[in-house]
Amino acid sequence: MDEATILSKLKAIQQKLDELHANQKAVLTFDEAVRYLCVSSSTLYKLTFQNKISFSKPGGKLIYFIRSDLDKWLLQNRVPSTEEIKEQSLNYMTNKKNNK
Repeated sequence: MDEATILSKLKAIQQKLDELHANQKAVLTFDEAVRYLCVSSSTLYKLTFQNKISFSKPGGKLIYFIRSDLDKWLLQNRVPSTEEIKEQSLNYMTNKKNNK
Protein backbone atom coordinates (compact mmCIF):
# COMPACT_ATOMS: atom_id res chain seq x y z
CA MET A 1 0.00 0.00 0.00
CA ASP A 2 1.16 3.49 -0.75
CA GLU A 3 1.24 6.32 1.76
CA ALA A 4 -1.86 8.08 0.36
CA THR A 5 -3.95 4.91 0.73
CA ILE A 6 -2.77 4.38 4.29
CA LEU A 7 -3.53 8.01 5.20
CA SER A 8 -6.97 7.72 3.63
CA LYS A 9 -7.75 4.58 5.62
CA LEU A 10 -6.47 6.16 8.83
CA LYS A 11 -8.72 9.19 8.28
CA ALA A 12 -11.70 6.90 7.72
CA ILE A 13 -10.90 5.01 10.92
CA GLN A 14 -10.52 8.29 12.84
CA GLN A 15 -13.87 9.50 11.52
CA LYS A 16 -15.57 6.28 12.66
CA LEU A 17 -13.95 6.59 16.10
CA ASP A 18 -15.12 10.20 16.35
CA GLU A 19 -18.68 9.13 15.45
CA LEU A 20 -18.61 6.39 18.10
CA HIS A 21 -17.35 8.87 20.68
CA ALA A 22 -20.06 11.37 19.71
CA ASN A 23 -22.72 8.68 20.05
CA GLN A 24 -21.72 8.20 23.70
CA LYS A 25 -21.70 11.88 24.69
CA ALA A 26 -24.65 13.45 26.50
CA VAL A 27 -23.88 16.93 25.11
CA LEU A 28 -23.20 17.39 21.40
CA THR A 29 -21.60 20.19 19.45
CA PHE A 30 -23.40 21.69 16.47
CA ASP A 31 -21.51 19.51 13.97
CA GLU A 32 -22.10 16.38 16.04
CA ALA A 33 -25.81 17.20 16.23
CA VAL A 34 -25.93 17.63 12.45
CA ARG A 35 -24.49 14.14 12.01
CA TYR A 36 -26.65 12.65 14.77
CA LEU A 37 -29.88 14.05 13.30
CA CYS A 38 -28.82 13.38 9.68
CA VAL A 39 -29.78 16.89 8.63
CA SER A 40 -27.87 19.65 6.88
CA SER A 41 -26.18 22.47 8.78
CA SER A 42 -28.62 24.97 7.30
CA THR A 43 -31.59 22.89 8.47
CA LEU A 44 -30.25 22.76 12.02
CA TYR A 45 -29.49 26.50 11.99
CA LYS A 46 -33.05 27.14 10.84
CA LEU A 47 -34.47 24.92 13.60
CA THR A 48 -32.44 26.75 16.25
CA PHE A 49 -33.26 30.19 14.81
CA GLN A 50 -36.99 29.36 14.89
CA ASN A 51 -36.65 27.84 18.40
CA LYS A 52 -38.11 24.57 17.12
CA ILE A 53 -35.36 22.55 18.77
CA SER A 54 -33.79 23.00 22.21
CA PHE A 55 -30.19 24.17 22.41
CA SER A 56 -27.74 25.91 24.71
CA LYS A 57 -25.47 28.83 23.93
CA PRO A 58 -23.31 29.16 27.06
CA GLY A 59 -20.78 31.64 25.71
CA GLY A 60 -23.20 33.40 23.41
CA LYS A 61 -21.55 31.96 20.31
CA LEU A 62 -21.16 28.18 20.18
CA ILE A 63 -24.30 26.02 20.16
CA TYR A 64 -24.65 22.76 22.10
CA PHE A 65 -27.40 20.18 22.25
CA ILE A 66 -28.44 17.63 24.86
CA ARG A 67 -28.77 14.23 23.20
CA SER A 68 -32.00 13.39 25.06
CA ASP A 69 -33.56 16.66 23.80
CA LEU A 70 -32.62 15.70 20.25
CA ASP A 71 -34.15 12.25 20.78
CA LYS A 72 -37.39 13.82 22.01
CA TRP A 73 -37.46 16.11 18.99
CA LEU A 74 -36.85 13.20 16.63
CA LEU A 75 -39.69 11.19 18.18
CA GLN A 76 -42.29 13.95 18.33
CA ASN A 77 -45.59 13.60 16.46
CA ARG A 78 -45.57 9.83 16.72
CA VAL A 79 -48.12 8.12 14.50
CA PRO A 80 -49.56 4.96 16.08
CA SER A 81 -49.64 1.75 14.10
CA THR A 82 -52.88 0.23 12.87
CA GLU A 83 -52.55 -2.47 15.53
CA GLU A 84 -52.20 0.14 18.29
CA ILE A 85 -55.30 1.98 17.04
CA LYS A 86 -57.29 -1.26 17.00
CA GLU A 87 -56.16 -2.02 20.56
CA GLN A 88 -57.08 1.47 21.76
CA SER A 89 -60.49 1.17 20.12
CA LEU A 90 -61.11 -2.20 21.74
CA ASN A 91 -60.05 -0.84 25.14
CA TYR A 92 -62.32 2.18 24.71
CA MET A 93 -65.31 0.04 23.76
CA THR A 94 -64.67 -2.39 26.63
CA ASN A 95 -64.40 0.44 29.18
CA LYS A 96 -67.50 2.14 27.82
CA LYS A 97 -69.46 -1.12 28.03
CA ASN A 98 -68.29 -1.75 31.63
CA ASN A 99 -69.23 1.79 32.74
CA LYS A 100 -72.90 1.38 31.73
